[in-house]
Amino acid sequence: MTGTLVAKGLAGGYAHRTLFESLDLTVAPGDVIGVVGANGAGKSTLLNLLAGLTEPQAGTIALSPADAFVGALPQEHERVPGETIAGYIGRRTGCAEATREMDAAASALGAAQSRAGGIDPADAYSSALERWLASGAADLDERLPIVLADLGLTLGSTLTADSLMTALSGGQAARVGLAALLLSRFDIVLLDEPTNDLDLDGLERLETFVTGLRGGVVLVSHDREFLARCVTRVLELDLAQGANRVFGGGYDAYLEERETARRHNRENYDEFAAKKADLVGRARTQREWSSQGVRNAMKKAPDNDKIRRKASVESSEKQGQKVRQMESRIARLEEVEEPRKEWQLEFTIGAAPRSSAVVATLNNAEFRQGDFVLGPVSLQINGGERIGITGPNGAGKSTLLRALLGRQKADAGSAHLGASVAIGEIDQARALLAGARPLAASFELLVPDLSPAEVRTLLAKFGLKADHVNRPVDDLSPGERTRAGLALLQARGVNLLVLDEPTNHLDLAAIEQLEQALDSYEGTLLLVTHDRRMLANVRTDRHWKVEAGQVLEG
Repeated sequence: MTGTLVAKGLAGGYAHRTLFESLDLTVAPGDVIGVVGANGAGKSTLLNLLAGLTEPQAGTIALSPADAFVGALPQEHERVPGETIAGYIGRRTGCAEATREMDAAASALGAAQSRAGGIDPADAYSSALERWLASGAADLDERLPIVLADLGLTLGSTLTADSLMTALSGGQAARVGLAALLLSRFDIVLLDEPTNDLDLDGLERLETFVTGLRGGVVLVSHDREFLARCVTRVLELDLAQGANRVFGGGYDAYLEERETARRHNRENYDEFAAKKADLVGRARTQREWSSQGVRNAMKKAPDNDKIRRKASVESSEKQGQKVRQMESRIARLEEVEEPRKEWQLEFTIGAAPRSSAVVATLNNAEFRQGDFVLGPVSLQINGGERIGITGPNGAGKSTLLRALLGRQKADAGSAHLGASVAIGEIDQARALLAGARPLAASFELLVPDLSPAEVRTLLAKFGLKADHVNRPVDDLSPGERTRAGLALLQARGVNLLVLDEPTNHLDLAAIEQLEQALDSYEGTLLLVTHDRRMLANVRTDRHWKVEAGQVLEG
């Protein structure tokens, strides 16, 4: 079964703040709708409304059929303590909830109990059974090991369905998250940042899954290539303009249409402003001529020259009539509102004095992380080199970065970090800024040369204002913490820049600005990313591929 979701006049936000309103959206079978907008524009809020998890401030949401199976898969950044792989997948696919509902309906049927509202127990059980079957719960246990094995996670003695999610590596957890999506059987799928933490193989599998669905999909993503390959329409939430609009066509068509619309809006306003300024100027001139004409007529005309005085006055009155006509034309002008200048993340990466000619070396080095071994590997990074690093999840990219930065001791061979190396880093966990201390206080400790006022001014440039700087860092969203990390790069001098999946949690405009900043950065760069457009847009002169604990150049 596939369903259709229709939202009309939808308004959403939190507390007394409205993020969007008057939003109309139809999600039909086969639709893949990408939701875009700046961080904080209400993208996740919209998905929660469509999923029925929260109530809208205004408007309605209707499903056809009414029992269509809507699945919301939020991007989770924390694993629930005590939850197993099977439990995680059961929860994420909706199978666990469908099983609980069916068990409750079966118990009520056996006890011949009527549900609230007088619902017949047999009807309630029939409905619950249909939902259970539709969720795929009946054969989930059989499908689960097959999908996990296909993703490189074979269940056996060391990894079982009962293994705890908290015991998995980041790469393994990302693959289990993808497995939950591939195992789901929703009629309408709502995805929030599904590309986060996926490697290139995972991205290709995700794209195949999304484009192969018969039901409708609404997704939020920062991955431009994923959007370009998958979405059929784009919903833009424009917080600055207080507007929302659905664009037909794919993502690239949306970019072109949006740019054309913005150019037309600016041209229309400029034409209106020029025309109004011309009319106002002419009216002012006519008014001055009229006033001067009356004064001259009264001053210069002799008392006995009534004819000349009358002619002068009449001439002045005609000037006054022209003024009134000009003012009438101004009043009849159709007002065109000036397009607002959108907030943009504009920053540069602070430069430090040059480091030593050799930034880092690994000589036949091995690094152990549990059962995983990186190496033996021999590498040298020279000052000013720009290196792109790719590889599957769990291949050893993060271990390689720790090794190069001197944060993990070699178990064999040797590793050396050069002299005068000033490291600037955005790690995958965004761990540099963390804890219960307020953002401003945490930031001040990292940049002691800046005054508190300078810190707040800098953070404000990155969209982190009064309601952010006094909140504990751990209470900030991942996107807000990422922007704080970018602010830190601007505040500190850097000659070795290490970026580990920097696009995770950044909105599209901020990603483009980051790319521009990287283009002008002249120091050494280590860029780990699965963002295919970033790999194409950012200039690199070397490429390392990390696979199964080995580093290949090419």
